[in-house]
Amino acid sequence: MARLMRCALTLACTMWLLSACQSTVVQEFPLTHLRAENQLDSGVRQYEEGNYKIAARTIQGALDTGLTTRSQARAHKYLAFMACVSGQQPQCREEFRQALVISPTLELRPEEAGHPIWGPVFRSVKASMSQK
Repeated sequence: MARLMRCALTLACTMWLLSACQSTVVQEFPLTHLRAENQLDSGVRQYEEGNYKIAARTIQGALDTGLTTRSQARAHKYLAFMACVSGQQPQCREEFRQALVISPTLELRPEEAGHPIWGPVFRSVKASMSQK
């Protein structure tokens, strides 16, 4: 009887531990996330092709659909790039701020960081946020 109780207790503990350890991949990638990720990738391609207005709408749509946390920061980064080159400095700063709130360790790639318009804005926003 004691052995049966010990087995039941072990099984119950194991089931409890397994229920607490659901895969973050499963939690992070329901079907809506997959659609949003594809939409973000499409928006980035549009951005790279120079279709900034369409890219901005597509990327914002991906954010609205439900991106993963990491991809939200990426989306805000691209929205910042487009705002900066469009002369919308307050919007550029705000998009970088949102990206850094989501991902405080966010860094631009070297080719992005050296951009004469958004590089200084990103560094300024990051510096102001690190002082808080």
